[in-house]
Amino acid sequence: MGNVQAVIDLPEKLYLSLSASGLTKEKIARESRKLFALKCFKEKVLSLGRASELSGLSKWDFIEYLSDNGVPVVDYDQDEMKREFETADNLSERLKK
Repeated sequence: MGNVQAVIDLPEKLYLSLSASGLTKEKIARESRKLFALKCFKEKVLSLGRASELSGLSKWDFIEYLSDNGVPVVDYDQDEMKREFETADNLSERLKK
């Protein structure tokens, strides 16, 4: 499958202000993709892998980007966390035997 292009329109005065700050169209597009990927991941619209793909970053770089922006990579509720710890305890007990 190919790519689909999504375009954002900016008022010319706004673009001129951004470009005067050193932001090129490419930088604006790159930052927009990263922020949109962060939002989609945070709202559970996209998985970590898909969101990192959308962002244009490697999975590890996207994880760092999430961390830099205060978005947890793992967001378990209390029941899920309890199950994870129980699984870890069970595995630990098996390895001791």
